[in-house]
Amino acid sequence: MYWLNVFTILLYFLSSVLYAVYFFFQKKAVQRAGYAVLLTGFLLHSVLIGAALVTAQAFPARNLSETLSISAWAVAGVFLLLRYKFDLRVLGIYAAPLAAVTMLVSALLPNQPREAVTLFKSLWLTIHVIIIFLGEAAFALACGIGIFYLIQEHAIKSKRHGFFYKRLPSLDLLDSTGYACIVVGFILLTMGLIVGFVYAESVWGRFWSWDTKEVWSVISWLVYVALLHQRMTVGWRGRRAAIMAIIGFGALLFTFFGVNFLLKGHHGDFTKF
Repeated sequence: MYWLNVFTILLYFLSSVLYAVYFFFQKKAVQRAGYAVLLTGFLLHSVLIGAALVTAQAFPARNLSETLSISAWAVAGVFLLLRYKFDLRVLGIYAAPLAAVTMLVSALLPNQPREAVTLFKSLWLTIHVIIIFLGEAAFALACGIGIFYLIQEHAIKSKRHGFFYKRLPSLDLLDSTGYACIVVGFILLTMGLIVGFVYAESVWGRFWSWDTKEVWSVISWLVYVALLHQRMTVGWRGRRAAIMAIIGFGALLFTFFGVNFLLKGHHGDFTKF
């Protein structure tokens, strides 16, 4: 398990290097190699998570180390699907390092999971965690696409058709792909919250308890509600949508990290060291 974990991290970092080389030199063979290495790392990572699931008889999201590992896995998996659907190759320069660094931090943190009590063995909890993390991975990629959009827009407006302009996709492709990520992420986050409410009712006897994680999850959800509403009714596209995607992901990061370390609640107990 240890060496499988190390090998997965090395593959993610190797993919990051290959995507960086591709970004600078634009060699398709290098991009294909980066994709293949990332896919291999993702498959090994899936085996790692599956083995942890079988060993503990519970979904491996019982502390911060494990949840970061799941986050890295979700980012890699969603990017691979996105790359297949939209052929947005350059996004690998963002997704691969994000997965690699997240996985490395996960490995460096203490990994002393709590005993796999009934609370962790619930099927509802497993479904809730998987859906939430896949949704958040989609939002993470939407954030990266938003950053690319702002960089490309600046290059076009400044009429400096240089390094970034030649390497980043068109604004239309970035906008449409970012929107697709937001829609998918929103659907998954909504489903995850619903499953979480059902799970909370079965464990604590109530759907809503004003837990800080619940409150901030809904706040993050409302940010994306606002973005989708404005896009459908007012026609928010381009720069505004890119900025909102970045702000929305910032809210998610605070929900994931800030709530656990700065605020108190029963969710925080599951993701601390």
